[in-house]
Amino acid sequence: MSRYTGPICKKCQKLSQKMFLKGTKCFNNCPVDKQAQSDKRFSNNGPRGKMSDYGKHLREKQIARMSAGMSEAQFHRFFVNAAKTPGGTGETLMRYLEIRLDNIVRRLGFAVSLKTARQLVSHGHIRVNGRCINIPSYLLKIGDEITIDTALLETAGVKQGLEHADKVALRPSFLVWDSDKHSGKLVRWPDRAESSIQADDQLIIEFYSK
Repeated sequence: MSRYTGPICKKCQKLSQKMFLKGTKCFNNCPVDKQAQSDKRFSNNGPRGKMSDYGKHLREKQIARMSAGMSEAQFHRFFVNAAKTPGGTGETLMRYLEIRLDNIVRRLGFAVSLKTARQLVSHGHIRVNGRCINIPSYLLKIGDEITIDTALLETAGVKQGLEHADKVALRPSFLVWDSDKHSGKLVRWPDRAESSIQADDQLIIEFYSK
């Protein structure tokens, strides 16, 4: 499977959307923020070319896919599984993306970015209900408890992630954080408004329906 190795910020710039792919660095000196200011000044001098309907659908799909750090094939499999699940396809898809193990590791504060969270999972440092899970795309269930190897709590990266999560209150209410045990638990399914992925799921459905 091909893997993108270019500048991470280029992904956000291409879609004109902050996807927080670099963690805490995205809060300071972000190229997308500068680009937005430039576009605002440009719009005062005349309208840009209008995006086609296909372009709008593709953009939303790319935002969701890149925010989740997934390949095209893997993202499509998630969409197919969501379409087969009872309930709204869009809402189910966004829920699946949110409860991936790598994303929950990030949202608990064990990592500052999704890339770092995926590395923690892949290297076997994360446990779910006491069992080592090294599959980043593993879908959590309600009641699952997530912990990290205690030795990693003293590393600079994990310390930074936990401090940042505590400081800016990034942990959502569908996760319960135990500061004494340094563990988190998924207590309910996330609402659509609580998703960390800012994409229009209806346009994603329309993209795959064409």
